[in-house]
Amino acid sequence: MAYYESIWIARQDISTQQVEELAAQLGQILTERGGEIASQEYWGLKNLSYRIKKNRKGHYVLFNLNAPADAVQEYERVMRLNEDVMRYLTVRVPELSSEPSAMLRDRGERDRGGRGGRGGGRYGDRDRGDRPGGDRPGGDRGGDRPGGDRGERRERREGDER
Repeated sequence: MAYYESIWIARQDISTQQVEELAAQLGQILTERGGEIASQEYWGLKNLSYRIKKNRKGHYVLFNLNAPADAVQEYERVMRLNEDVMRYLTVRVPELSSEPSAMLRDRGERDRGGRGGRGGGRYGDRDRGDRPGGDRPGGDRGGDRPGGDRGERRERREGDER
């Protein structure tokens, strides 16, 4: 038997429970033909890069498989016929990983506040130090520039008699 990683995307309008039932059906197809699911990960409802069959989101599921080739072929045939499965990809790998996938590791880091988690804005919780400008939008930009502060330039323009 060979090792495979299989990722499939289910439609956004089915529930998480229906995704679990679909995963159980697909797993049963594999086990009936002598294969086994070494691990299964539900990655959640995620945005798609582009629309697929009028869907903008999809339920992502990863299977790590130990199965013969004919079981994988039947598993893919059933996914191709199922209306709830939008896309799938099965790849043969030399060995199965025992640790969680990168998607689950990244989710764990985000939940703990790493990698620009909540509250940190786009670039995370980096310390910006003491920045001049106080509460003005754009800050104090005139300090080192020739011509001084913006306020001085306005005064010069207003006071200029021509």
